[in-house]
Amino acid sequence: MPIKPQVLAAISGALGAYLAAEEEALQAVSLSLAAAPSFGPPSNLWGLAGRQESMQLRLMMQRRSLR
Repeated sequence: MPIKPQVLAAISGALGAYLAAEEEALQAVSLSLAAAPSFGPPSNLWGLAGRQESMQLRLMMQRRSLR
């Protein structure tokens, strides 16, 4: 069954408008992400590493990996 030219034009116009709206939304999101401030490293890296090591040791003790 052939599609009428008016229906085909309406469908293609709707798809074009949808794609244009999606591109605008993606551009707006990318601009807002580019303007967001970037955070630096935590202030106390030694303390963070020590905490991570103690948590890992506790996990190994719970799993009974260390005997």
